[in-house]
Amino acid sequence: MKKTIFEEIGGTYIRHGDYLIPCLTLPEEEQRFIGVWGQRHKRYLKEHKEAVYITLLTSGRLNSYLADIEEQAQERFERIVEQMKQAHGITERLKAENQMEWVARINNLQSCAREIVDKEMIYQ
Repeated sequence: MKKTIFEEIGGTYIRHGDYLIPCLTLPEEEQRFIGVWGQRHKRYLKEHKEAVYITLLTSGRLNSYLADIEEQAQERFERIVEQMKQAHGITERLKAENQMEWVARINNLQSCAREIVDKEMIYQ
């Protein structure tokens, strides 16, 4: 019996009743940490950029792509928070003198930084 194109490139079939079903598997991919930024971007891709998501998934690059997004977003978030702390004069001295004020201002800065990172990197 003549080989199919699928068999010529190394594919195999499993017989299920009267049917031959191709054995399809995704390529192995390096496992890296994907945190909240990567998970948000993954959800965005699934819902709004399905073609990009499917392409990354089937090529075996989704995990590394999301891990890179995670690292870049976390670095950007930390950089923005530090810049905003300097711009608004939030120091360790304020933390020692008035903890509640310091916490409120830091939480506000982190919330603003989160929105910036979401807009610039996650939901684009």
